[in-house]
Amino acid sequence: MYDIIIIGAGPGGIFSAYELTSLKPDLKIAIFESGKALNNRKCPIGDKVKTCINCKSCSIMSGFGGAGAFSDGKYNITNDFGGTLHEYIGKEKALELMRYVDQINMNYGGSETKLYSTANTHLKRECIKHDLHLLDASVRHLGTDINLVVLNNLYNYLKDRVDFFFETPVEKVELDNNGYVIKTHNNTYKCKKCIISVGRSGSKWMETVCKDLNISTKSNRVDIGVRVELPAEVFSHITDELYESKIVYCTQKYNDRVRTFCMNPKGCVVNENTNGIITVNGHSYHDPNKQTKNTNFALLVAKHFSEPFKNSNEYGESIARLSNMLGGGVLVQRFGDLIRGRRSNPTRIQEAFITPTLQATPGDLSLVLPKRILDGIIEMIYALDKIAPGTANDDTLLYGVEVKFYNMEVEVDSNLETCHKGLYIIGDGSGITHSLSHASASGILVAREIANNQ
Repeated sequence: MYDIIIIGAGPGGIFSAYELTSLKPDLKIAIFESGKALNNRKCPIGDKVKTCINCKSCSIMSGFGGAGAFSDGKYNITNDFGGTLHEYIGKEKALELMRYVDQINMNYGGSETKLYSTANTHLKRECIKHDLHLLDASVRHLGTDINLVVLNNLYNYLKDRVDFFFETPVEKVELDNNGYVIKTHNNTYKCKKCIISVGRSGSKWMETVCKDLNISTKSNRVDIGVRVELPAEVFSHITDELYESKIVYCTQKYNDRVRTFCMNPKGCVVNENTNGIITVNGHSYHDPNKQTKNTNFALLVAKHFSEPFKNSNEYGESIARLSNMLGGGVLVQRFGDLIRGRRSNPTRIQEAFITPTLQATPGDLSLVLPKRILDGIIEMIYALDKIAPGTANDDTLLYGVEVKFYNMEVEVDSNLETCHKGLYIIGDGSGITHSLSHASASGILVAREIANNQ
């Protein structure tokens, strides 16, 4: 019997446990995680993700730190993107929580990293001149390396205060007269209050829980696009000042919104495995010795669906599977080849004036991405070329596909509590947060709510 059980050891679960142990050290708390402890999270096939062997628990996507453990550790302090937490608790409170998360990260190993800001930048005016819109944010870039240091330090703090159950997926959550029953493969546990923080990789499991407990949900969106890689000099005037720039463009042809996402100055492009589907992502490091000569970022188009089709994630998965079928994994194409209607081949990739940081299969993205999405991406590249000349060069590399899956949005109140008292749903698994900072902030919010009512 526990006072509180937390399901999921991603950012939401970690920060809720941190705040609870700080405010109420006498509480008996357990964290159940389907993945492994941080120091055991190693992909058995290394970088050869194309030959994924479908481990029972993917060490890249699951485990202590969640899918964000091997990200480039960007904590964006903003209400303009990264989730809709502010719609539940107010803008000022959301920002206060994100700043508090940032301070914890600094105290646990991130103090030497830099906080960037869009405040008073001249680049916003330059963007507006070309119908591009730079979103406001402060961003703390930990880097993939320092991010792991911070997580390791947080684990060392928590391990003597919380019972961890790694490689122990929860199969069922049931109501009980005194709280909740948590069932795993071998055992049954009880708790007075339960916090679910399963992240995006737990989306299908979350759907089952909501159905079993009659918790209302509504369909969310899926973001589909490519990851762009080009010489770091092209965007250096932007990344040196802002590091992460979220730029939104409304296409003239379809009036669709295309946005930049996850910018990695001097970073590398990487594979990502989501439920056996290989997609593309990007990393960057704080350590100068690990940096490259390239910058990469995603260009994404958000698609929302209504009746009769509701499963936006299945749509995104089908496009990613098509890419995997044609290329055995991620495809790469030169921008010049794309606009000329020809596939890239190994020779054209090798002769380009840029060295790819990911070994992907040269191919033709027009055979994978829907025309409307691809047209929007091409239009956005030409728009970005006006503020960062060189973006639309022939040798700019496009990797596909990049897909950002979102959980369905779960019905919760302003404390992120469901219709069942004492059952909270936080982080990206709620469909409300879509980023490290928002997910972490949601964990702090719920921890304070529980502590105040003990």
